[in-house]
Amino acid sequence: MSAVFKHELRSYFHSLTAYVFGAFLLAFMGLGAMLYNIQAAYSNFEYVLNFGSLVLVVIVPILTMRVLAEERKQKTDQLLYSLPITAVEIILGKYLALLVLFLIPMGVISLYPLIFSQFGDVYLPTSYGSILAFFIMGSALIALGMFISSLTDNQGLAAGIGIAIILFNYYSVSLSEQVSSTAIGSVIATLVLILALGAVIRYLTKNENLAFWCCIALIALVMVLFYVDSSAFEGLLPQLMTTLSLFDRFTTIVNGVFDMTAIVYYLSIIVFFLFLSVQSLEKRRYN
Repeated sequence: MSAVFKHELRSYFHSLTAYVFGAFLLAFMGLGAMLYNIQAAYSNFEYVLNFGSLVLVVIVPILTMRVLAEERKQKTDQLLYSLPITAVEIILGKYLALLVLFLIPMGVISLYPLIFSQFGDVYLPTSYGSILAFFIMGSALIALGMFISSLTDNQGLAAGIGIAIILFNYYSVSLSEQVSSTAIGSVIATLVLILALGAVIRYLTKNENLAFWCCIALIALVMVLFYVDSSAFEGLLPQLMTTLSLFDRFTTIVNGVFDMTAIVYYLSIIVFFLFLSVQSLEKRRYN
């Protein structure tokens, strides 16, 4: 794993990837600090982080688009499969290299509250709690981007899909107010999600029967639950969109409530998508 980690980290700093990523993140955070902390004279640095979370929608997919897609396109993944390391070590090595890349500008950003505290009253525990939450949320988005990159050999497609998914997640709370809250609407949305899950299972396992019967079992379960108590599905879709939003949970922390359930949710997202990335890599190895 350490060999993969060192190779990935070296490749990022031998290209413009690390410098462009850090520059964009620091520039956006600097703009937010100027608008909120300097011009508007707010002492809350967490507002800057909330403003800066928007840039993650773009820079995270661009950062992660090549991590596995390029290996597949250039056929260098064959070399990875021949090495005496497991798929877990490959994914973890690449993921840790991305985290180091993300951690470097975050280290610079962590100096901002200390600097501003010299010129006003800055509540440092809230500021650094928000910085920690911002880093963990970014780590979850990086894990999502890695999984998307593992599904294709087209870097542009991986970046486009990543931006679309993260952008939808960013605005999911606002969109949840516009979608149907009826029981029928929630059932239809649930069935669509089940079919999407079936497609993912089919892609990862190449087992059509497994994907088919998983979908049938879940659809039957939804139908039975709807027949028993249809009122349980009312408002389910808007609630689901709000619950799955990574950015809405971060907003709660920005508002002064360090929600541990949000941290657990972010860590669960990281583990889930790293697991899917490992399975995607294993599928390609045996194919």
